[in-house]
Amino acid sequence: MTQTERNALVRTYPVLASLSDTLREGLADAARHMTAPAGRILFDEGEPATHYPLLLSGCIRVSKKGSGGDEALLYRLRRGEGCAVTAVTLLGETVFSATGISESEVSLYALPRALFLQLVLQAPTFRSFVFKGLSSRMAQLMALVDEVTFRGISQRLAVRLLEPTQPLDVTHQMLADDLGTRREVVSRILETLQQAGFVRLGRGHIEILDRQGLEGLHGARDPDPLAT
Repeated sequence: MTQTERNALVRTYPVLASLSDTLREGLADAARHMTAPAGRILFDEGEPATHYPLLLSGCIRVSKKGSGGDEALLYRLRRGEGCAVTAVTLLGETVFSATGISESEVSLYALPRALFLQLVLQAPTFRSFVFKGLSSRMAQLMALVDEVTFRGISQRLAVRLLEPTQPLDVTHQMLADDLGTRREVVSRILETLQQAGFVRLGRGHIEILDRQGLEGLHGARDPDPLAT
């Protein structure tokens, strides 16, 4: 790893700046730079974990497959973040319980398990980074359980549509994958939302016309206000 590469990694993961000289040298020697195109499976359910990713660019979708073939989004890993599923798998010496797929071209450094454990044991700031990341992801997953258990698909779709402030460049299938349901279900609800004047649908594009109306749908008491 060159000095320029080290600097880029530290800028993305500032916690690495506090490592001892010995740990920094170990990181520079053992970390392996990797790139992958969009759509590449980076780790898969049932496989053992061998490396911990430090993501420099791109986005990794971490999801769980159901017995019927449906897929539920757990979280998206972005630059500078820690991967909770990988951390748990490495620390527990188990196999992956989810699948990670690159949503865009990604660039990352892969830390071998031995180096990851050494950093956790010997670098308090890195250990704090890992466990804070686990705590944050656990809170997200508990919120996801709440959404799946207590809210209908239409309400969860409304939440997903309200996340960005700009129009969404997304397909019905992508939304279905995020929500762990079928594309036909999402398409039917989106058509209903369009008829109600909440959204305008285009090819791979959704424009929000009535944000307040969607917020009202999100907060509705009916478990699935648009169910038919």
